Amino acid sequence: TGPQLNAQLEGWLSQVQSTKRPARAIIAPHAGYTYCGSCAAHAYKQVDPNITRKIFILGPSHHVPLSRCALSSVDIYRTPLYDLRIDQKIYGELWKTGMFERMSLQTDEDEHSIEMHLPYTAKAMESHKDEFTIIPVLVGALSEAKEQEFGKLFSKYLADPSNLFVVSSDFCHWGQRFRYSYYDESQGEIYRSIEHLDKMGMNIIEQLDPVSFSNYLKKYHNTICGRHPIGVLLNAINELQKNGMNMSFSFLNYAQSSQCRNWQDSSVSYAAGALMVH
Repeated sequence: TGPQLNAQLEGWLSQVQSTKRPARAIIAPHAGYTYCGSCAAHAYKQVDPNITRKIFILGPSHHVPLSRCALSSVDIYRTPLYDLRIDQKIYGELWKTGMFERMSLQTDEDEHSIEMHLPYTAKAMESHKDEFTIIPVLVGALSEAKEQEFGKLFSKYLADPSNLFVVSSDFCHWGQRFRYSYYDESQGEIYRSIEHLDKMGMNIIEQLDPVSFSNYLKKYHNTICGRHPIGVLLNAINELQKNGMNMSFSFLNYAQSSQCRNWQDSSVSYAAGALMVH
């Protein structure tokens, strides 16, 4: 229910510091709130509702094969807190590029990678709830070249301080049910190896280098489900850095759904971080 969810979100946010405010972009997880709600709070706490007017939410596609990016076909996303309006003007600009397709209503309703960010977005923005719009974008399995193209396209929106990018991603999905069982025994227990692997990737993201991030994924195949949205963000940042913009990204929290100690175990990792423009 609304009041229950509101109280939960309030509780998590109240336990976190805002040290990287105002964030221009955040990376935050999209699992069930019982697993990752407290982690996500670290990212959402960096959002400044006083300046944010448009929120781009980039989520990976889990259910439908998609080689490009897709836009929603609805006007409003409902949340238990209040309704969020999709920015039809920006949608029009994106649509005109010819780089997007439309998601079916079914895809839209089935996909949780954007949905899980809506209540948190609503909560972070509640003091200005009638003054902002959202731009949900479903990101497909993009090639590196496409990540670059979309990065370029979004870079001009990222350059605007009244825009915020929310990049939806969990980190390592480890275990037989995810068909991923990378284990570096030198790290100790399995969950330590997973953390080491994730933090390697997180450090590369903090270096804001899309090529190193691609190489890391090719080498370790870490099951970071939002790797393409992250790739798009890194390429957009890269584009702005070429034009002399000074930015830094910091991860603020890392968590695992459980600690894997043997081959029967499984876990999903979560990380929350924020991009600042200096």
